[in-house]
Amino acid sequence: MPDTDDNTRTPDGPGATHRIDVGGSVTGSVIAGNHNVVVDAQQGSQVTVLVGPERPRPQRRERAEVLPRSLPEPVGREEAAQALAAAVRDGGPVQLWGLPGVGKTTLLRHAARLLPPGPDGTVFLGGADRDIEDLAQDVFEACYEAPGYAPNRAELRRLMTGMRVTVYVDDADLTSDQLLELMDMAPQATFVFASAERTLWSGGTALELCGLSESAGRELLERELGGPLADADHEAAAALCRAAGGLPLPLLRAAAVARSGPEGEGRLPRVGEVADLLPALLAQLADDESVMGVLHLLATFDGAEVAAVHVGALTEVAEPGAVCDRLVRLGLACLGEYGYASVADTVPVVRARFPAPFPAERLCDHFTRWAALRETTPQELAAHGRVLEKVAEVAESSGHPDLAVRLARATSPGLARSLRFGVWGRLLGRGWAASRAADDRQAEAYFLHEEAVRALLIGKRVVYAALLAHAAWLGHELAAGSATGTGGGAGAHASGAAGGAGAHASGAAGGAGAHASGGQPSFDVHHYMGQHGFGSAHSGASAGHGALAQPSVGSGGAGSWGGAPGHGSAGASASGHGGGGASVASGHGGGSASGLTGHGGASGAAAHSAGAGGGSWGGATTASSGAATTTTATTATTAATTATAVGAASAGVSTLAVTLVSLVIACALVAGVGYAISSSSSHSGQSRSSDARNEALPTPSFSLPSELTDTSTPTDDPLEDPAGCEEQSDAKQKSDEAGATAPITNPAADQAWAANEQQLSEDLAAAAGAATDPSIKSAIQKESSDHASLASAITRDDLAAIDQYVDATGDDASAVTDLCYS
Repeated sequence: MPDTDDNTRTPDGPGATHRIDVGGSVTGSVIAGNHNVVVDAQQGSQVTVLVGPERPRPQRRERAEVLPRSLPEPVGREEAAQALAAAVRDGGPVQLWGLPGVGKTTLLRHAARLLPPGPDGTVFLGGADRDIEDLAQDVFEACYEAPGYAPNRAELRRLMTGMRVTVYVDDADLTSDQLLELMDMAPQATFVFASAERTLWSGGTALELCGLSESAGRELLERELGGPLADADHEAAAALCRAAGGLPLPLLRAAAVARSGPEGEGRLPRVGEVADLLPALLAQLADDESVMGVLHLLATFDGAEVAAVHVGALTEVAEPGAVCDRLVRLGLACLGEYGYASVADTVPVVRARFPAPFPAERLCDHFTRWAALRETTPQELAAHGRVLEKVAEVAESSGHPDLAVRLARATSPGLARSLRFGVWGRLLGRGWAASRAADDRQAEAYFLHEEAVRALLIGKRVVYAALLAHAAWLGHELAAGSATGTGGGAGAHASGAAGGAGAHASGAAGGAGAHASGGQPSFDVHHYMGQHGFGSAHSGASAGHGALAQPSVGSGGAGSWGGAPGHGSAGASASGHGGGGASVASGHGGGSASGLTGHGGASGAAAHSAGAGGGSWGGATTASSGAATTTTATTATTAATTATAVGAASAGVSTLAVTLVSLVIACALVAGVGYAISSSSSHSGQSRSSDARNEALPTPSFSLPSELTDTSTPTDDPLEDPAGCEEQSDAKQKSDEAGATAPITNPAADQAWAANEQQLSEDLAAAAGAATDPSIKSAIQKESSDHASLASAITRDDLAAIDQYVDATGDDASAVTDLCYS
């Protein structure tokens, strides 16, 4: 790649085809909760646990100030602005809702810039396609100086308690529960949301933003036309406003058509022409190649926001900002916090003018090289997360899954370092799906390993163990593929049946675990990834163009670019924005060992027959990653033991114990077979394109956290495990589990929090009673006393005392840890 010391922010032009080596600033460490994550662009992430003084101490900012871009003042919104100001003044929460194009974003930005800030400042966020955890991290970083640190949920709530900021979230199309969950992460903040539909039903103010009045509509037209309307045009303007339902967006387009009319006559469109405003505008712009090229690119990204610098590099437009601003004035694009995006209703109309999306090769080449630049920051990658997803989808849908794999590999390390685990998870999911479509087992193992690390960081320890064990099994299958005949594809399906949780040697779909004759670890990766919306863009049955198709899965529809049959939509999932692993279904596990997948009954996981893969998102007849027919004893033992561990977890055995068992077994497998993901040249059935891919992407080396791979035998020696320490740890774990299931609405959340702190105080007092070392006893007693004081402060709603004792309990925990385990 070229030298980047010239401070350029974009890669070479679209014609360059040289190889990409991922490195530079994407390698480093970040801290998530009490986990230190060393992100390595080539070898995969490693995790260790931080204790006591090693953990970061965020410094609270004097004032949070994250303001939106300035937009023209809204027209005819005086009453709505006054109502919004009154609701914010009352402490919120507030939801501003209405039809797309009605002007919510303009009014919300205006309010964020002009209304008095909260006592601790103002934070404005774009919420389109964002997970609530990522939004909460944005708020945290606006309020605290803590580079490279993402607190866990309990820490975040404690740190944000007492922060009285006003948080504006645009495009916050969240459910009622998601709104409450986000607000609960900053209990004293005032939240103001803008969304297309109302989802705030109690405990706040919901304001519907309706269309403009006729007089306001005429005022908007006059502003856009640069002068007052002639008397003869007043009635035409009123009729036009009525036909548009008072929506500002059609009026902006009507003014644009009038401005560009023949000989500058400036005639307003008639009522009957409102429905044809978009085609009329595009017909006027058809001869402008730069404008049409930008529209083509934005329509390919389908509403995802992209910076102007990328628009210029991809379309070869000299002044992309000026072109995009022109499209904004025409009502064909919108300006966001990071760049420009297409307006939703323009996408099908623009696509009708082009035979295919923007070339996948050019898109992937540009963004892969941009991700590898030293100057590209993790924050910039996260801001373009949705664009990167779209690019990967276009590549896979156009028959280039290998390009999607390279893009996901290049961007994954930087996204991990951004600490935006939702967008990171979605790119890992896209990469995993593409690696299977490309038959790239090395990449598949890499994405599984990184998703396992992500699961650990968001608190899914059992999922972490299962995914890591599966990655180990996959590595063993690669190493032994030549001997067993199973290394050439996505996985061997004996007798044409896919194993949901494990595979019998006979090839029938497995139950909770694998028989001694061999099989993969008992975790249905396909089902897990499908639960969170990830699958190949080729898994559908429609003729639409992959996930770019606007209609739902299984339908083509006008406006979706034509593609090869079988290119269906891949983006819709009933689980919403799960982020590729934010949670695991557990409601259908019964008593079986397949409880993790939420898929089986008491007798084991249900089988997916060869013709019934449609619900798994992993491919029609490859719903499972496949049952290896190897008879290696180590593999059989690993699969069976992991299945047992997972089953025990669903039956209520300690999560930590399950994790230890699963990971120790996985490590035994790794050590026993000399785990390495070998180059594809050593396996039959691999293509030359796979060889080139694997040369460019070095073999990952997977590492496990040391505290979860310690195989030493527990001892009762007081020097190793002082009395009282285990009891203190158990009390903290019990409190964390109670907090995870607490209500998320106020004041119920505060009541539950106070009760939890009081119970923790009592449990710690009992732990202190078990301690024999005076120093340990005293430290645990102080921790117990401070938690009792915190419970009292929460009950009194004494914010100053809450702040004081939140800090004190954190210091107490560190002191006990130092005494017990140093």
